[in-house]
Amino acid sequence: MKSLVLLAILAALVVATLCYESHESMESYELNPFINRRNANTFISPQQRWRAKVHERIRERSKPAHELNREACDDYKLCERYAMVYGYNAAYNRYFRQRRGAE
Repeated sequence: MKSLVLLAILAALVVATLCYESHESMESYELNPFINRRNANTFISPQQRWRAKVHERIRERSKPAHELNREACDDYKLCERYAMVYGYNAAYNRYFRQRRGAE
């Protein structure tokens, strides 16, 4: 009888442990956690938005050399496959540096 009571208590503890739902798993307790569409862009001023667009255009025009090399390598399948094994720098050197040196 003692073992049956002990087994029941142990089973209850196991069920309580496995079925416990923490409050961390819930997304939010707020009633309305999302911003409506009208107010979605109000936290960024138009001037900051304009500056961000200008900086993005500047970054697109003046990309670092390694990024340009990687984009060139991505357009050529053999270079891309070689890059998966040896890296983009080695792949670019193999497929594109030799052509520049030959010209």
